[in-house]
Amino acid sequence: MPKKVAKKSVSAKKSPSKKAGSGLSFDTTALVKRLLSEVPERAREVLVLRFGLGASATRETLEAIGERWSITRERVRQIEAAGIEAIRTSKAFDDSTAAFDELCARIQQMGGVVHEEELLETLASDEKSRNRIRFLLVVGSAFFRERETDDFYARWHVDPKTAQTVHEALSRLYSNLSDSEVLEEKEILNRFLEELKEVNEAYQDEEILKRWLSLSKTISSNPLSEWGKTSSPAIRTKGIRDYAYLVIKRGGEPMHFSDVAKAIGTLFAKEAHVATTHNELIKDERFVLVGRGLYALAEWGYQPGVVRDVIRDVLKKKPLTREEVIEEVKKVRYVKDNTILVNLNDPRFFKRQKDGTYTVV
Repeated sequence: MPKKVAKKSVSAKKSPSKKAGSGLSFDTTALVKRLLSEVPERAREVLVLRFGLGASATRETLEAIGERWSITRERVRQIEAAGIEAIRTSKAFDDSTAAFDELCARIQQMGGVVHEEELLETLASDEKSRNRIRFLLVVGSAFFRERETDDFYARWHVDPKTAQTVHEALSRLYSNLSDSEVLEEKEILNRFLEELKEVNEAYQDEEILKRWLSLSKTISSNPLSEWGKTSSPAIRTKGIRDYAYLVIKRGGEPMHFSDVAKAIGTLFAKEAHVATTHNELIKDERFVLVGRGLYALAEWGYQPGVVRDVIRDVLKKKPLTREEVIEEVKKVRYVKDNTILVNLNDPRFFKRQKDGTYTVV
């Protein structure tokens, strides 16, 4: 029994290995052979080709098989369906209850609803073995497959009610995330748990919650295990610019472009040349040059332009004292006090009034 997590409180841990506990106690090759022996020859040939159960692991389409035999796609589908029905009503199928029960139990242990790719990789180590598992899932009456959609990956489940609850919870979780929101793994798991009000407590386990999150195409994590909408630039890492964004955001303060390049190599094992990194930062509006070679994130409130331009913007709002100007400028630019004062004391652009405040000329 997996260790439960306290409701509304989940601690983040390293994601579990997909290979953990992968072996089944029964021989899938022997089981598939027994089941196929119950099927008429034509239907057996269709099933072997459709599921890649022969010498080749390639799974053929209905169209390809139809062209091979000069029959319609629909006719091939009918032969396939008849072959599966023949297996389900056979003595060999009845005698295989223990194997199907074990397969069902493994899916329940993984959360009852599992990403198809993860399930097959967990239960089988090569493509032919995965084809046999896929065949057994289709033949077994306890297993349900949900097709891939724009929002979800293909998945298998053995509990329709739980599957529906998980799908609806993932949809609500996505709707409640803002486009730019980025959450630590612990926080996304806790929020997800809040949406799973009706799910069996036996499934409220950290590993299972992460498996369920992996079903969603619209919610995902970046290489720093931060979660958000898949469309967010903080989550979708496609190149140096995105890695640089994560590096600076993680640092929490302006960074020199050379340090950004080094950090990309350290954190993500990605080669980032200093000059290339600098060029990418210049081109992206998410970054603001706030000092000599120093870049900050625009979302922090930093403004582009030279120090004089920033001072002008500050003083356009209202006259300020020297100390107030320094304070306001440093909120949006990473610059030394003396640099601000040199620009502020330039009479061509700014004027000191009798009350000690400064204004724009």
